[in-house]
Amino acid sequence: VGAFQLNVHQYEEVVGIHRDGTGKFQAETAKAVYEARNIVLAIGYYDNPNHMGVPGEDLPHVSHYYTEAHPFYDRDVVVIGGKNSAVEAALDLFRGGARVSLVHRRAELAPTVKYWIRPDIENRFKKREITSYLNSRVLEITADRVKIAQNGDQCEIAAQHVFALTGYHPTTKFFDQLGVRYDADTLRPEYDDQTFETNVKGAYLAGSVVGGRINGEVFIENGRFHGEVLMKAIAGR
Repeated sequence: VGAFQLNVHQYEEVVGIHRDGTGKFQAETAKAVYEARNIVLAIGYYDNPNHMGVPGEDLPHVSHYYTEAHPFYDRDVVVIGGKNSAVEAALDLFRGGARVSLVHRRAELAPTVKYWIRPDIENRFKKREITSYLNSRVLEITADRVKIAQNGDQCEIAAQHVFALTGYHPTTKFFDQLGVRYDADTLRPEYDDQTFETNVKGAYLAGSVVGGRINGEVFIENGRFHGEVLMKAIAGR
């Protein structure tokens, strides 16, 4: 940022994006309105967790964001989810001294779990160092329990803390304001994969937002090239 003297405004949330009568974009924040001929939506999805919609999900000991293991030493912790975030959190908590249970709605962990992590978590399951509840559905979260249904039966798991790592999705607010078309189910926006321009001329996408709810396709390794591609497209006009 410093080397290229980029004009960056930190801690300034964009609350709305519109086009004026001349076709220019106007991005409105609490402090100012910024005008531009082109706009790039690199908004990610991490601000919007996928909620389960079960009673108790809003209790203070329940979080959709994992932090670190140390505060949970010698505590009963339930991790909900079966992808990389949930698996990595469960392993970290276990090594931090927590008593960990992992609840996942499917019969197996997601195939996208990193190949070097999968043997670790599976060995923890086999040794019963982490208790697994696969093919299980969360029914309710109470002050000290997670109630689940598994194979037709119901049971309760001790839980002083709960990490519901059930995924995230992008907001569609800016899509709607600009008229960017997207799939109502997957939230995947329409865009040209050669330029990352949407159906709205001058409105581009970058990063994980291009995948909508299918957020296992874009990582740092491939998303980092989006900016270069779209900037070449803008400069070439």
